[in-house]
Amino acid sequence: MKTVAVYCGSSCGNDPIYVQEAKRLGQLLAKESIDLVYGGSNVGCMGAVADGVLESGGNAIGVIPEKLSNVEIAHDKLTKLHVVNTMHERKAMMADYADGFIALPGGTGTLEEWFEVFTWAQIGYHNKPCALLNINNYYDPIMTLFDHMIEQGFVKPAYRDLVVIENESEKLIQRLKGYQGEYIDKWK
Repeated sequence: MKTVAVYCGSSCGNDPIYVQEAKRLGQLLAKESIDLVYGGSNVGCMGAVADGVLESGGNAIGVIPEKLSNVEIAHDKLTKLHVVNTMHERKAMMADYADGFIALPGGTGTLEEWFEVFTWAQIGYHNKPCALLNINNYYDPIMTLFDHMIEQGFVKPAYRDLVVIENESEKLIQRLKGYQGEYIDKWK
């Protein structure tokens, strides 16, 4: 795994653990020589993960829409910053760069971006790992929702198994490095 896309909040959340663990993930990515591609901001968890990578000697690539470059405040110390026109361009560029995807805690934008790449994995557009870093059990409700969707017949159990979920960055990175995903035919 050469590059991982990280989706996370441009806010810090209410518990300092979110920013601490975002920075820690960045440090571990650099230690494992895995480049970061992310939303390009220097604030919140987004800024923390990039700072962790950069302070540990790694590469951080940002992709930010021009409209958000002032709102999310583009990080000015990145290895490379791409300013694009739209969110669609941002998501496509990040997906092209990435060998895998991680969502840290964040809001609706984080969920939307992660679920899009997860959906692409379900329908066979890529075979890259899609992971949730479950800091402070943040993603437990999502996994409960997956169980509910399975119970109600809208999601195959095998799709839940495609989600790589861990509470600790070290374990998550090791699982991503060893990921051997397989395409599951949605229509069978």
